Amino acid sequence: MSQETDGRPSGIGRLSGNGRPDLRIGVAGFGLRRSVALEAHRPGRGSRVVAVCDPRDDALAAARREFGPEARTTTAFDGLLDDDVDAVIIATPDHTHAGLAVRALKARRPTFVEKPLAITVADCDLILRTAREQRTRLYVGHNMRHMPVVRTMRRLIAEGAIGEVKAIWCRHFVGDGGDYYFKDWHADRRNTGGLLVQKGAHDIDVIHWLAGSRTTRVSGMGALTVYGQITDRTPGLPDDWYDPARNWPPLAQKGLNPVVDVEDLSMMHMSLENGVYASYQQCHYTPDYWRNYTVIGTKGRLENFGDTATGSVVRVWNAGRRTYDPQGDLSVPVVAGEGSHGGADQELVDEFVRFVREGGATDTSPVAARDSVAAGLLATESLRNGSVPLDVPPLDPELVAYFSDGQS
Repeated sequence: MSQETDGRPSGIGRLSGNGRPDLRIGVAGFGLRRSVALEAHRPGRGSRVVAVCDPRDDALAAARREFGPEARTTTAFDGLLDDDVDAVIIATPDHTHAGLAVRALKARRPTFVEKPLAITVADCDLILRTAREQRTRLYVGHNMRHMPVVRTMRRLIAEGAIGEVKAIWCRHFVGDGGDYYFKDWHADRRNTGGLLVQKGAHDIDVIHWLAGSRTTRVSGMGALTVYGQITDRTPGLPDDWYDPARNWPPLAQKGLNPVVDVEDLSMMHMSLENGVYASYQQCHYTPDYWRNYTVIGTKGRLENFGDTATGSVVRVWNAGRRTYDPQGDLSVPVVAGEGSHGGADQELVDEFVRFVREGGATDTSPVAARDSVAAGLLATESLRNGSVPLDVPPLDPELVAYFSDGQS
């Protein structure tokens, strides 16, 4: 990383190199995405939240309860970027990411942006250019790269269990979709670009990571097939917005956002730069909530059963042809860690704190985060315009090289 005139790396000059005090973190947004901020508050163990910005008084009151009265609270983002903040976590609605990230990076604060990075390709590229121009460290919260089930599949692929990857299929059963994505800002495409971006960016990124490549061409298909029939609409998130027993079947949902114009059923086909073909399917009214990946190679295939819960496994079929065989030739237990997403959030925060302090390679990637948004956006455009195949624009090679070198 380039050096400032006093010889300290840009954006982390306030950290002691000897005593290793807690990394002081400022958080923008303390709503339903607060889990990363809560995970990052580890007083005496490496990081602590010292300031929170949110426009809502109830969110700021909740932050003071969680982080103590000594934590600063403000409704103004500029007020967050004070001298007591070493790094920033942006966990606000998607359409605000670009503006806030650019301001934080220009203020020379290492910046964590929740996924998706932004809701347009142009804004993603702007964030990456700003990080390079300011020589300020950028990190994107793709926590699925730390999920044990994903890491297990990636390890098996690297070990050659199925040969060279040729195809990846992902089915995403979003059983709580009606609660999480159709009762607030997520339901309005102006705020998300669509759920193939907002929700699908995770899985598109995982597909790219398992395949070792990015999507170059996509087509999409889908529609608002169920939740558009519900006429009970409520401005603001209802107090009883989440009730698994009462909110079933899907058409029994109440209190949807006044604007609902994103798809609740969608799918996309992807052609990747290295010749891998992939598909992603997403449904927001299934009774179960999990992801199922199938990866097919030249010597076999693997598939996960369960994704975060204890008892999840990855099964491999690679010992020859046969008829239906539910067990496969190898069954690898997925060992989940403590905390949310099978321990992935803890690993994500650990990596971010280490990256802010020391730099170096990370399992998450700003370039890959941009590529997942680009693929999801173009698939959504295809979906809404007759499923015509569309080419996904590549990132500027100079930016690819900068971030591939560890932002140095």
